[in-house]
Amino acid sequence: MILSMNTSTIPFGLAFMDRQGELFGEHLFSSGAKNYHGFMPSLIYLFSSQNRALEDIEAIFVATGPGSFTGLRVGLSMAKGLAHGLKVPILGVSSLEAMAGQMPYATFPICAMITSRKGEIFMAMFHWDHEKGLQRITGDNTMKLTDMPFVIEKSTLFIGNDFRNQGNKMKDLLGEKAFLAPPHLWNLKASSVGNTGLKRFLKDESDNIRDLVPRYLRPPDIRPNPFHSLSQEVI
Repeated sequence: MILSMNTSTIPFGLAFMDRQGELFGEHLFSSGAKNYHGFMPSLIYLFSSQNRALEDIEAIFVATGPGSFTGLRVGLSMAKGLAHGLKVPILGVSSLEAMAGQMPYATFPICAMITSRKGEIFMAMFHWDHEKGLQRITGDNTMKLTDMPFVIEKSTLFIGNDFRNQGNKMKDLLGEKAFLAPPHLWNLKASSVGNTGLKRFLKDESDNIRDLVPRYLRPPDIRPNPFHSLSQEVI
């Protein structure tokens, strides 16, 4: 059994599947969640509902970003801890690639988007090759939504993690060139992370647990401490 997880976006999720990609169980958290307190209870619930045990896990796939700074740290820490303890392979999966993979056999180029901050998004372009599967057109980038008309030159299929804001904005900015994935697909699912990771896993590939790190693309929004250190002498 394979455990796949996504904490790069809210809602975050967990999924169990087999080597053929058949889904046993999946938990997608509410979009109203502001923290990851439910992460472990959700994992325990999946185990109990599927009558499974930790020893049944043969590999762990985890979304490595780009995405939420805190979420990526939580997910990677949990995945690496489980992989180390269970001595099973671990594979990192691009969040944007997994999201684009939710639109198989698309005839248009696919633009996958994840909310960054300050009106920006993480994005990457892909296309579907009927022989080779999903193929990248661009690397992962960060940009403002309003800059998308300078990037998108032809009809493109959009999928992201915020249909209300990203989807409507693309329609406003690009008009007839913007085709939107159905609203219910505008969440990155853990099962999509799993399906993307399977391609490497079935080739006997895995990642070095020590080298696996989040893909942030930009530094965290950490502000300097406005207060003097207590150890500093006030003059």
